Amino acid sequence: MRLGLAVAVVVAAADQLAKAWVLQFFAAHGDAGRRVPVTPFFNLVLTMNRGMSFGLFNTGAAFNAVIFAALATIIVAALLVWLARTREAWLAIAIGLVVGGAAGNVADRLTRGAVVDFLDFHWGAWHWFSFNLADAAISVGVALMLIDGLRGRRETRN
Repeated sequence: MRLGLAVAVVVAAADQLAKAWVLQFFAAHGDAGRRVPVTPFFNLVLTMNRGMSFGLFNTGAAFNAVIFAALATIIVAALLVWLARTREAWLAIAIGLVVGGAAGNVADRLTRGAVVDFLDFHWGAWHWFSFNLADAAISVGVALMLIDGLRGRRETRN
């Protein structure tokens, strides 16, 4: 459990530090149009997501922050129970990534009323949804959980 919790703390802290830096950067540069090209395929942007994944339900409704924070807290509680029961380092890291990412986004919802997204990858004019380090950690953690699940099924068949 310690490994998963350590991963969660590192992810949540790195996420919050990155978001604080991005907010400070855009405040110091007058929001710079809220989009700063960094490479031919990557921009630094500033978006405030009041909704959930990929901007779904991204309305100005104040209750969104409370509802999504409450749902994330319930999911984190369930993941912590799972973490306490796991003995595999791989799965503990995966759960820690998801818990840390969720905690980072919940902190945003509770302190800012919205999640700060700032990573914008694109191919020409086609842009993926902007996201943050917490979202990336959640995605990687879920992918590792899926791989772990597939690995486990294969081992039990043999």
